[in-house]
Amino acid sequence: MQTLKNKDNPQRQYYFPAQIVESFIREGKESLQTSGLAQLILSIMAGAFIAFGALASVLLSLDVKSTGMFNLLSGIGFAIGYAMIFLSGSILFTEINVLLPSYILQSKYWISKKVLQFWAVCYIGNFIGALFVGFLLNLSGSLSPDFYDGLLKFMEKKMQFTDRGAWGIAQVFFSAILANWLIGIAAVLATAARDVVGKILGIALPVIIFEAGNFQHAVANMGYFSITVLEGFEYSWWEFILLNLFPATLGNLLGGGLLVSLLLSFAFKEDIDTEMIQEEEDAAEHSLDNK
Repeated sequence: MQTLKNKDNPQRQYYFPAQIVESFIREGKESLQTSGLAQLILSIMAGAFIAFGALASVLLSLDVKSTGMFNLLSGIGFAIGYAMIFLSGSILFTEINVLLPSYILQSKYWISKKVLQFWAVCYIGNFIGALFVGFLLNLSGSLSPDFYDGLLKFMEKKMQFTDRGAWGIAQVFFSAILANWLIGIAAVLATAARDVVGKILGIALPVIIFEAGNFQHAVANMGYFSITVLEGFEYSWWEFILLNLFPATLGNLLGGGLLVSLLLSFAFKEDIDTEMIQEEEDAAEHSLDNK
């Protein structure tokens, strides 16, 4: 009878939104409690994987003439990098822009020095990981001249705003809000799914949109730029950092923190198990006091 009952009432294959927010809160807290060295290592891994995603997006879309197919294949390529990040437990700057605000909104603490340090370590680690892969790819000599021609097209799309002055910088900022709104939703869908296939599909759908729309994602742009480091492309470090990376970083913070964490936390605040969260907070504090 139990077997028949299970067949008639199959187990649900996804989590509800309130459970997703609870998961974000736990992950944000656990990330903060990780040692500084572990945070740096996991951040470097995420930066490396994002560079591999940039590599895949170029390789899969080489010589594709159809705009739609080009966008689809480049998006799938980048989704590979994001799947490696989400499933490996690596720490991506734009992902913690969703996790940490969810934790902060439910915690009795505001933005502490520890939170700011974690953000900084993650950002720097992502850049180091992307640069490391970029140097290895260039030193390996594995990539053909056609690859670098294709990479230049991506860089031109990312840097097209630099010729528009102050308005171009503002456009990077607005584009970055859209980018991390989508990456935040990728985190939501990946968390909602209860199996690996569902998580990968949940990651891929928003990532394809973000890549096809040429939205500005700080760490993704690190991946593209890092592969060009030894090639001497026309874009300088200061142009990339000041005119693209800086406004993209600010936009990513708002896109993930406000449009995903804030909205979901308030929309489902009545359903979030705050007692469970408070118990975990008290247990963590008690553990720290006993050390």
